[in-house]
Amino acid sequence: MPDTPRVPVGATYRVQVRPGFDLDTTAGLAGYLADLGVTHLYSAPLLTATPGSQHGYDVVDHRAVNPELGGEAARVRLVRALRAAGLGLVVDIVPNHAGVARPAANPAWWDVLRRGRDSAYARWFDIDWDRGRLLLPVLADTPDALDDLTIADGELRYHEHRFPIADGTGDGSPRQVHDRQHYELVSWRRGDRELTYRRFFAVADLAGLRVEDPEVFAATHAEILRWAAAGEVDGIRVDHPDGLRDPAGYLARLRAAAPQAWLLVEKILEYGEELPDWPVDGTTGYDALAAVGGLFVDGAAEADFTALDARLTGRHTSWQDLTHATKLEAATRLLAAELTRLAALAPELAPDSARAALAELAACFPVYRGYPPHGARHLAAARAEAGRRRPDLAPALDAVTRRLRDPDDELGVRFPQLSGAVMAKGVEDTAYYRWSRFVALNEVGGSPAHFGTPPAEFHRFAAARQVRWPAAMTTLSTHDTKRGEDVRARLAVLSELPGRWAERVTRWTAAAPLPDPAFAHLLWQTAVGAWPIERERLHAYAEKAAREASVATSWADPDPGFERAVHALVDRMYDDPELHAELTAFAAEITPAGWSNSLGQKLVQLAMPGVPDTYQGTELWDNSLVDPDNRRPVDFGVRREKLARLDAGARPAVDASGAAKLLVVSRTLRLRRDHPELFAGYRPVPAHGPAAAHVVAFDRGPSAAGLSAASGAGGGSRPAGAVAVATRLPLRLARAGGWRGTRLSLGGHTVTDVFTGRVYSGSELLLDDLLDTLPVALLAPADSVEAAA
Repeated sequence: MPDTPRVPVGATYRVQVRPGFDLDTTAGLAGYLADLGVTHLYSAPLLTATPGSQHGYDVVDHRAVNPELGGEAARVRLVRALRAAGLGLVVDIVPNHAGVARPAANPAWWDVLRRGRDSAYARWFDIDWDRGRLLLPVLADTPDALDDLTIADGELRYHEHRFPIADGTGDGSPRQVHDRQHYELVSWRRGDRELTYRRFFAVADLAGLRVEDPEVFAATHAEILRWAAAGEVDGIRVDHPDGLRDPAGYLARLRAAAPQAWLLVEKILEYGEELPDWPVDGTTGYDALAAVGGLFVDGAAEADFTALDARLTGRHTSWQDLTHATKLEAATRLLAAELTRLAALAPELAPDSARAALAELAACFPVYRGYPPHGARHLAAARAEAGRRRPDLAPALDAVTRRLRDPDDELGVRFPQLSGAVMAKGVEDTAYYRWSRFVALNEVGGSPAHFGTPPAEFHRFAAARQVRWPAAMTTLSTHDTKRGEDVRARLAVLSELPGRWAERVTRWTAAAPLPDPAFAHLLWQTAVGAWPIERERLHAYAEKAAREASVATSWADPDPGFERAVHALVDRMYDDPELHAELTAFAAEITPAGWSNSLGQKLVQLAMPGVPDTYQGTELWDNSLVDPDNRRPVDFGVRREKLARLDAGARPAVDASGAAKLLVVSRTLRLRRDHPELFAGYRPVPAHGPAAAHVVAFDRGPSAAGLSAASGAGGGSRPAGAVAVATRLPLRLARAGGWRGTRLSLGGHTVTDVFTGRVYSGSELLLDDLLDTLPVALLAPADSVEAAA
């Protein structure tokens, strides 16, 4: 675990480089990003992906930059443009899997299909050859699907799908040729049950890579490491390390190969879980997202929302029981093929007993996967919970658990790959769409059962982060978040008016009922959080969310009747005059407090310990929902113009333009870039007075380092560097009469608010004065403010 970043990464800006927004277009952002205050462009994967891929996580050729992004020449131009603007580059890499949806686009996969076990690339993929031919789930789920096979240009064809023919096997009918191949084309339903290669989660188009093999690692990382060795890449973001056979070993090899790189892992930590002491600089920041967002949720409303959920759904829902059920479904249905492969490694047990025990342990595993030295503790917890739920499985659970404790046992090595996938599919991609108590908390890396983050808890989290992972990333939005940061910030306002929300949503769900009342509650919350939103976007979200919830409809078995009802409900939000007026009025009512929350959480995220990332476009208000909605094109022209007006002296109000958020982002990032010494420590700054609970403030100066924040107390009053001040629970604050003389201690020093330019001095600072224009402030010594303003 490093003490400091290996490169001077001050802040990153994530860009979804893709066909239609290629590397040359991205290079054109360099000047804007430098003006914004970031130090590094953080790019989506750049290697050759499946043709047409809009995300790049389906790499098909590790040897070259994606030609649809402009190829190697465009990458070089991007690096030059970034360097000319004083910026660095952080790239996203995908070691866990490769794209195989179009075999002809992936030379290694094509060769494996053609030559089978004899392929030089057979060791690249995690294939269980002992179970027979390589199953490819591409056929329609009909008994006569193979009748549609044809042969053309020396290839086997199934509609638009192309497959190679092994040497000497091309004579005869298409069906006869197919039966001689190293692969077997099967229906997608059979593939889900019997697939013979490891997938990314349940996505058959993404085949697992064996990067634990040094030769595979070298071949799949050569290009990225060449860039790093040439000084053209400053940081590397590792996608989904939990899917790897040996994440710790992989990261050690990567660190040795790129010793100077800022190295981050997309590791999802559960509530209270610590990142293992890997040779990395930290995570991509979902733990920070949860802690920061929770600051703006009123924990006192938990009982009200629990009661509302029970009233709307007609039942009491336990988060623990719900996630157990969804994880068990994921293990036994979505990941049935992986479960079968694991169960075969326990021949001492009857197949059904082995499957049941492994599935139950995975469903009860409290984190994504266990790592030494804490893995034994998590396994023991899973065994205890599994035994409580399934005492009939006790002998099988004991037998399996004994083997999982052995780090050299193949069953023990592979089980963590299953448990991580079960957590992701069962919780992130299913339970988050079924649990509708308060959807602002249903976020990747979050813990919906923990209703908000008290300030003292946040200060403990931030102080520990400063000590252990000061160079980890912080974020509020990514391409994987379920709702954009500003949607969640507005939804947090509902926790301040639970009674009013209960009255509204009860009226709406009665006027426009759905057969699944829990999903209806989720949909109404999402609509309120994102309103006004284009009709087609809400339709697309509603259909995806309903299928992910997999209650009344699903991806595997869509229910046309239920989905028509969902779409009809969305249409009523727009077409029913009374519903539309009420929804619009309620969203408008809570929007100002949502803006306050947005500015507060953004300042906290940008100023707290760690390297802050800004997801593309979120420097202005952003009402994005789950992907692909959050990958929509960004109007950078508008952002350039607004930033230019700010730099010309405009001081924006907190309004629909979003300029206030751009002010907070740009001025905070510039101060961090130009005066990193003001962000070298962490100390809570306490407030005193009747509204003290409504402010969160901390000092990032170097003299704050080493001071205890365990109790949330101040540890001294002298501001040592940048002091961030944010308003929380703004509606309750207004109802109580405002700040009413609440104050912060400054210790007699003179500071300037970076956002307003106002100068303050004296021993105490009244929040009525400091926060009368904006709900946030960033205080710094006057001589450090000029460059940021």
